Amino acid sequence: MSSVKKLTLCAVCIALCVVLPPAFHMLALGSVLSPMHIPVLLCGLACGWPYGAFCGLAGPLAAHLINGAPAAAKLVSMVPELVVYGLTCGLLMKLIHTGKLYADLYCALIPAMLLGRIAGGVAQALFLTSGGQPYSLALWAGVYLVKAVPGIILHLVLIPALVVLLARAGLIPARYPKAPAGEGTAA
Repeated sequence: MSSVKKLTLCAVCIALCVVLPPAFHMLALGSVLSPMHIPVLLCGLACGWPYGAFCGLAGPLAAHLINGAPAAAKLVSMVPELVVYGLTCGLLMKLIHTGKLYADLYCALIPAMLLGRIAGGVAQALFLTSGGQPYSLALWAGVYLVKAVPGIILHLVLIPALVVLLARAGLIPARYPKAPAGEGTAA
């Protein structure tokens, strides 16, 4: 995929970081389904780690500047989380080649989502403890794992499907061009 196409897709993903959260929040689903994570993960998978990491940085900052949300205090943990998402997804998609598209996608998504949540928790712990507030492993698990289960499930179902649809539409190159339908149609 050309750098112009990657930049364009990255810009679209950053724009989605701005418009998706307010739409989800109007339905009272924003904090539960983590809509900003979707375009960042998608960008990392489709465009590679530099674009995914940049989307993870620029997406929440643009949303904050345009919408005022996420709040500045939330940015402290959200930016590291999303940067790690985009970076890790892109790196793992570059390194992992199982011969099966969905296996590659899940081998990239699951570690990226775990590492991003750890990065967000570490950033949040540093921010809160520097302000004199307590932080614990139980608080991290509650916020980043238990409360996030609906969003995690949505991401694990929706994002691979979006990658396949983008490849079938010819918007990103096929990862395994000679594979059977549904198994070799993404970057």
